[in-house]
Amino acid sequence: MYQGYQRLKFQRDGSILTIELSNPTARNAVDADMHAELARVFLEVALDTDTRVVVLTGDPDGKAFCAGGDLKWIESIEGKGERYAVVLKEGLDIVKTMTNTPQPIVSMINGHAMGLGATIGLFADVSFMDETAKIADPHVSIGVVAGDGGAIIWPLLIGPNRAKEFLMTGDAMTGTQAASIGLVNHAVPAAELQDRAYAFARKLASGPQLAIQLTKRSVNLFVGQVVEQVLTASLAMEGLTFASADHREALRAFFAKEKPKFQ
Repeated sequence: MYQGYQRLKFQRDGSILTIELSNPTARNAVDADMHAELARVFLEVALDTDTRVVVLTGDPDGKAFCAGGDLKWIESIEGKGERYAVVLKEGLDIVKTMTNTPQPIVSMINGHAMGLGATIGLFADVSFMDETAKIADPHVSIGVVAGDGGAIIWPLLIGPNRAKEFLMTGDAMTGTQAASIGLVNHAVPAAELQDRAYAFARKLASGPQLAIQLTKRSVNLFVGQVVEQVLTASLAMEGLTFASADHREALRAFFAKEKPKFQ
């Protein structure tokens, strides 16, 4: 199992499987390869009877949990409907498979988590975060909708109006702030993060597996309904904004190292 992956790394400790998001030269940003791999990895996890718990984290060499979508990859999608159709399907699969995988997923957010990186970390079942790391969904800063899951998971965790405050501004917060409003479960000092996350993973791994897995499934019956109602539409809205003048200006400004001038 877990063969042919370029952007995901795997480590096993008994029944705990660690998956690292690994794109170290780009702060573990999601590129085309990682996006495709995330869309299929949890299908394999669901069939992996040796795994009781997944710990999802960032490759330490990337010095971040995940910096979000790689802008060079995003630029390659602009205005290309056929290419975005692939991205849309993969985006659906990432969220749905994380939600439907029977094993609990613990995210260990060991650095900044931005955009899609934040979505991936927050769709885990329980999250532990470095208290000084930053988390945000700054899709709007590049002129696009937070449609790849942010529009679902942020309102579920912190309520619609507070979610809109952060999604419409793209403002970041620290792990400590995120824990204080319920966006993440636990914010801990960086030196304690690994011990705390894996202690919790071991607790789940040693518990009654059928009861734990069916409890996840029971809660996610509700989460899954929201995903079905919202995700396809929100991804389609994101696709519309990929073709917008504001998005083109944001990319131009980013690569020119200038501040965008939205019209």
